[in-house]
Amino acid sequence: MTAARRPAPRPSGQGASAPPLEELNQDIQRHLVHLQVERRLAARTLAIYTEALTRLQAFATAHPVALREVQTHQVRRWAAKMHAQGLSSRSIALALSAWRGLYRWLGHESLVSLNPVEGVRAPKAGKPLPKALSVDQAVALAEAADAVGEPAIAARDQCALELLYGCGLRVAELVGLDLHAGATARGWLDVSDASVHVLGKGNKRRSVPVGGPALVALQAWLAQRGSLADPEETALFVGRRGKRITPGQVRAGVKARALRAGLPTHVHPHMLRHSFASHLLQSSGDLRAVQELLGHANITTTQVYTKLDFGHLSKVYDAAHPRAKKRPPSR
Repeated sequence: MTAARRPAPRPSGQGASAPPLEELNQDIQRHLVHLQVERRLAARTLAIYTEALTRLQAFATAHPVALREVQTHQVRRWAAKMHAQGLSSRSIALALSAWRGLYRWLGHESLVSLNPVEGVRAPKAGKPLPKALSVDQAVALAEAADAVGEPAIAARDQCALELLYGCGLRVAELVGLDLHAGATARGWLDVSDASVHVLGKGNKRRSVPVGGPALVALQAWLAQRGSLADPEETALFVGRRGKRITPGQVRAGVKARALRAGLPTHVHPHMLRHSFASHLLQSSGDLRAVQELLGHANITTTQVYTKLDFGHLSKVYDAAHPRAKKRPPSR
């Protein structure tokens, strides 16, 4: 039996609005068989392609235009229409990818002379603001009681948390810290001048002040570190096996502590870096200083926190200003 005569695939998860596959255009049916039999796409992926190609057929039918005669300007118009209908940029990109694959296959079959979807891109998704904790949430997280029965692990996790939030470190910078400065050390803590020195993105070194709570937590951890660390291990933070901890261990520790603190959101180490920047900017308003402390090469990267800060100021204004909630005059 040739591929052209195979029954059309029936992937699971197909959208409820899609017509029966027998009602789809013959080119689409044959292409779906190609994807199922020769490309061996998973059922879920095939269902996504089927839904996207069904949408393409609906657009072509409503225009009306033959599927093989679709032009690029029509594809652009349909992409804009999907956006107007509320589809996300990711969903539109998936649909365009499926359409592009169909016309590429039709071109290999010598059924079309050009691919009308080439060069058409989905609208860019708006870049979401970084998620940050409120000051109260950050304090609650730092003060959450540790349920771990091992004093060394509890001291280590407390110190790690204080450095993540108190210094705005990336998780890779945190786990890369060594006990002492050295030629091969990527980062280290200097207790004498209360600073942490790290090697950040782009191999750019920076120094960040360490606050009092973090120094106290550091001393508590150093008093316990010897019970876990291998004698030759240079890492500041080690796990139960005596070796340098991994980013995954840090993420798990932060997540567990957030649950114990009763925070209503998923907390991860980078959220603490966002919180560090946001809270510092709220208090100081010094964008350049925050840029240096975060190690951003370009200040435009840091400026995203001004939007978070504006959101905070808006809430303060709404809550405190006597004319913020002025009622409209009654008619």
